[in-house]
Amino acid sequence: GERCRVLTGNEVNRGLIKYSTLKWGKKWKNSLPASAAASVSARTGPRHHVSTLVTVSQLVYPFAAGRAKNGATMTWEHLERGSSPVDWCEGNYLISPDIAEFVNTVSNILFLVGPPFLIYLFKDYGRFIQPAIHMIWILLIVVGLSSAYFHATLSLLGQLLDELTILWVFMATLSLFCPRRHFPRVFKHSRKRFCISMSVFSLTATALSVCYPAINAFALMLLAIPATYLLYKELQIVQDKRVYRLGVRNTTILMLAIVCWINDRMFCDAWSRVNFPYLHGFWHILIFISAYTACVLFAYFFVSDERPESRPQLKYWPHNAFELGVPYVSISCYKKLNDDI
Repeated sequence: GERCRVLTGNEVNRGLIKYSTLKWGKKWKNSLPASAAASVSARTGPRHHVSTLVTVSQLVYPFAAGRAKNGATMTWEHLERGSSPVDWCEGNYLISPDIAEFVNTVSNILFLVGPPFLIYLFKDYGRFIQPAIHMIWILLIVVGLSSAYFHATLSLLGQLLDELTILWVFMATLSLFCPRRHFPRVFKHSRKRFCISMSVFSLTATALSVCYPAINAFALMLLAIPATYLLYKELQIVQDKRVYRLGVRNTTILMLAIVCWINDRMFCDAWSRVNFPYLHGFWHILIFISAYTACVLFAYFFVSDERPESRPQLKYWPHNAFELGVPYVSISCYKKLNDDI
């Protein structure tokens, strides 16, 4: 079987032709000119699922693609618009001739407007407890910009930036705020050693993601497992009921976000039939809420574990009694202490 769709005028004008084949893909390739079908076969093989974008010049002049003699290679064409092997359910260039996936692009707005406000709410925390927390908020902005760039262009460069910044945010948060009691014994409760090890792991994962970009999205989804486990362990011992309730809400939002991601990725045809191919946009909104909430929770766990004399409190903006507002960590003891990181 195969999955095909009608090309829009904007896609043809831009020289972007999408083909998506499942299993054998023979029927689709048989409808192409012989030279173009040979180009497709050389790139994909007969048994792989393919989802990619090819320029018109590659279909008409297949030998102009610059293929390596012994397999695919990374060239400048992979950094161009439409060069990513990943394409989400939303139709391309349907709303704007300059933005491939319009809804998936603009749904990153929370990543841009939320972190500056969080920097303001955490100004005392950053000054007296852990200045590096502002790095987390800045990285979230980078995630939003990278994701918007990827969905606007569907370029391989955008895909890698989108996925790698998510990895860096996760590893930075884990390194800075994971309670020491969860460190493996080899680190001997040293946060400095833990941070160095996480940095080495991040660099290695970054290199691997460039070599095997097709599996990045699924690999990143696995990061939810250790994050959820650490949150579960902390919620078992937390004394503040407000913190516990926030942790439960955060886990629920994370699960909803994953459901949206899986449905958009795996059941696109079903959602397209009901004219709602926008679940990946909901993923962006939900995952931002879950991500920054997790950062707030672990910032609370960090100061409660290592600076209990600061008397941290979980509060909400704009009204502290309204627990569906924006959570942040407030401290009562304004005494700057040295960190041994």
